[in-house]
Amino acid sequence: MIKIRKAENRGHFDFGWLNTYHTFSFGDYYDPTHMGFRSLRVINEDVVQKGRGFPRHGHRDMEIFTYILQGALQHRDSMGNGSIIRPGDVQRMSAGTGVTHSESNASPDEPVHLLQIWIVPDEEGIAPDYEEKRFPEDEKRNELRLIISPDAAEGSVKIHQDARVYAALLDSGHDVSHALENGRHAWLQVAAGSVTLNDISLKQGDGAAVSGESAIRIAAQEPSEILLFDLA
Repeated sequence: MIKIRKAENRGHFDFGWLNTYHTFSFGDYYDPTHMGFRSLRVINEDVVQKGRGFPRHGHRDMEIFTYILQGALQHRDSMGNGSIIRPGDVQRMSAGTGVTHSESNASPDEPVHLLQIWIVPDEEGIAPDYEEKRFPEDEKRNELRLIISPDAAEGSVKIHQDARVYAALLDSGHDVSHALENGRHAWLQVAAGSVTLNDISLKQGDGAAVSGESAIRIAAQEPSEILLFDLA
């Protein structure tokens, strides 16, 4: 079974400095029929204008990772981390017992376009932690590149949950396939372009929940960027 979450049906707020879309309930957007999928709790697509950002704020007991689509994001946190992440970088912050952080557009000239994703950890009360890695374009070109996993397989960022996340940059006419083990589920998020998922058409911003399928095939109708979540 494949259930589509259309881009235009997401929660949407435009604050001028921030244009944000919420795939699942978040902040002032509440929809009891879209509270997450399996351990996947948040997918926010944000465009932050130059010179603006999110002031220091706190989180607990959540695996938070940031995936940059365009521009650069400045990160600072109470663990002493400070960095600028760009397209190709994956940043993971395990909030655990509590952490504060701020995020701001690092560019004086252009907006930063990003996906912020939260996954519920398999254990509460862990020590806060931070990790950041770069995944070159050629490793994602027409391939599903593992970027997040519970065991840091293939050089991926480690997460405290039975979830594996793949990224791909697909050229027009190319496709990738992924087998789902019995009892596993998937979420596909189209970050850019347009694709078909088992012959179902999806465009930028669309998501799809997949359950009860043994395999999925994703084919690009134009140059596209996708994230694929393999979830317990």
